[in-house]
Amino acid sequence: MEKQIVQTRQKIVKIEIFDPPLCCPTGICGPTVDQTLINVNEMIASLQKDGIQVERYQMTSQPHAFLNNLEVMKLVQEKQMSALPITVISNQVIKTGSYPTLEEINKVLGDQ
Repeated sequence: MEKQIVQTRQKIVKIEIFDPPLCCPTGICGPTVDQTLINVNEMIASLQKDGIQVERYQMTSQPHAFLNNLEVMKLVQEKQMSALPITVISNQVIKTGSYPTLEEINKVLGDQ
């Protein structure tokens, strides 16, 4: 049954993470590494291993991703940088201001 759920998710689910400004695409660089960013990268690897598409966007290097998502732009305009990161699953904002845990994402995916 688990594999069937994952296969269904593969076809319809896209997770998008709109990151705050980072020093590199993953944020895992430089002399001091934020454990939160390590956890996010591990979570993304786990989701991708299960066949779920995950995209990360940074405002400085991928501004069109922000501009093309009206809900994300609305949140950024209202809350500015404190809205970031913003996590979107299947075009629905599920969390703002901090990264979701794998458990939070799995709960949303289970509800779809």
